[in-house]
Amino acid sequence: MKQAMVISEPSAYRTVTNYIDVLKPRETLLLTFIGLCSAFAAALIATSDLPAGDTFALAFTAILLGSAGVNGLTNYLDRDLDAKMQRTCQRSLPAQRIHPPERILPLAGGLVALGSAIAWFLNPLCFLVGLIGTVVAVTYRKRVSCAFPQGTIAGCSPVLIGWLAFDPTFSLDIALLCTLIGVWIPLHVWSVMVARREEYRKAGIGYFPMSWQARDAVKVLLALAVVLCGASMALYVSMNLGPLFLVVSSILGIMMILGAARLVISKASDDAWRLYKLGSFPYLGSIFLALCLDLWLFD
Repeated sequence: MKQAMVISEPSAYRTVTNYIDVLKPRETLLLTFIGLCSAFAAALIATSDLPAGDTFALAFTAILLGSAGVNGLTNYLDRDLDAKMQRTCQRSLPAQRIHPPERILPLAGGLVALGSAIAWFLNPLCFLVGLIGTVVAVTYRKRVSCAFPQGTIAGCSPVLIGWLAFDPTFSLDIALLCTLIGVWIPLHVWSVMVARREEYRKAGIGYFPMSWQARDAVKVLLALAVVLCGASMALYVSMNLGPLFLVVSSILGIMMILGAARLVISKASDDAWRLYKLGSFPYLGSIFLALCLDLWLFD
């Protein structure tokens, strides 16, 4: 009996991976990446030089720790909802690989606190936007919409922290970057909700796009894809970017519009899922990478 109990206990490696899973590593890395790209762009625009290594390292740490901590907190808050859906029920908390779920709170809270302290050291404005993003992300979860406005505000925090670390002023450039994020987040989240519509309905989600007929909700996604493409073009003009950003953003923008248009015609879950997958790193990560490379190579 004693031997069986030992065998049933999770290994140290498995325990670590379970805790990392709660921090949503893919989402955290994407948020960190776009935050660092924002820092890189701000440094090049403000000083016409590469960012200082020490400040860049601190910005990286603040964004990484803060994003991981907030993702851990939202995973904790959404555990009951996640347990009701096939797509998310095998996450560490709803699957009870970490039990009781409160065990994640010291780690998540500690990461947020440490990231906030580093953000304060960078610039009080970095701390402020990080604090706002954290508070918005963990309050009123799922009461209105997880994508707008909560997700939009929270999603802009990494970009703002990276930018303000090197250019502590608000300008049209950073406003357009936030607009890009603000349009991308609902398009990204709502497309997966359309793709898994029945799962969300069974879980008791009643806000948009669940509150609309699918044929009408997908038209909103198409409109968002058009606005997203327009936001990238406005960014191109505002920052006086070169051919690399223009080509990459145009190709990706057209792909997003075509994907959304195909969804309007077919109304198929598979097409909504393809739009969701295209909108993650392939779109957002590539847009921010092209921004940095363009400023570096053609400025």
